[in-house]
Amino acid sequence: MMPGRRAGLAIALAAASLAGVEAQTAAVRLAAASDLQGALGGVIARFEKETYLRVQPVFGSSGNFFAQILNGAPFDVYLSADIDYPRRLLDAGLGEPGTLVPYAVGRLVLWTRRDSGIDPTRGLAVLLDPKVKRIAIANPEHAPYGRAAVAALKRQGLYDEVQPRLVLGENVTQALQFAHSGNAEVGIVARALAIAPALAAAGTYADVPAAWHPPIEQGALVLKRARNMSAAKQFLSFLQRPDIVEYLRTMGFDAIGGPEGPPYVH
Repeated sequence: MMPGRRAGLAIALAAASLAGVEAQTAAVRLAAASDLQGALGGVIARFEKETYLRVQPVFGSSGNFFAQILNGAPFDVYLSADIDYPRRLLDAGLGEPGTLVPYAVGRLVLWTRRDSGIDPTRGLAVLLDPKVKRIAIANPEHAPYGRAAVAALKRQGLYDEVQPRLVLGENVTQALQFAHSGNAEVGIVARALAIAPALAAAGTYADVPAAWHPPIEQGALVLKRARNMSAAKQFLSFLQRPDIVEYLRTMGFDAIGGPEGPPYVH
């Protein structure tokens, strides 16, 4: 073989080898519902320690991520606060078959600052208190917690009266920020965010009864275009481990009854 051809072959083999290494070490790219901001860090830390794989989360509205993924956004795993979004992606041929699983149930709370003079234990009826000028919720157009908040308000016959005072956050995290900053007196937000240490010191909350709104069933899906399919499936399997399910419960979620169909195991 001519020297130039040998050199070209060596370069090609080296490039292929490097590409293989990069594929193995590439971070698992997560599109994660914003209610996971307090809990997912602990899950990722455990996963990375055990597997030596890296995880790169981006947090936002489940509905916005759904639209981005439909338009080709480069994520590997989608963690939605509404399992219907990943179901629709699977139906559209964008999810890896057999990887759709529910991983937790979100809970809604009424949150207010400790210095507000408002008692959240009075329930949603406290929203009629003259002290409550603005009520923060996530935008129900694309945020599952916003839809749940609207459903609970309607269930209690309060929606028409309080609707003019609703302040909409892009996602449930922003809704809580509005209440925390004083841009709203109260927020109807995710319990998983409300129990974070910084917010627990600044505010107080009471659960909104789960019977007042449809279940906030959260679902995960590995996307068909995943850059490292093996690592993405490994993270999904990790998310279903009993100790991780229990950890999520301690972080403000309710445990799911079980995966949709037979448990997914990589």
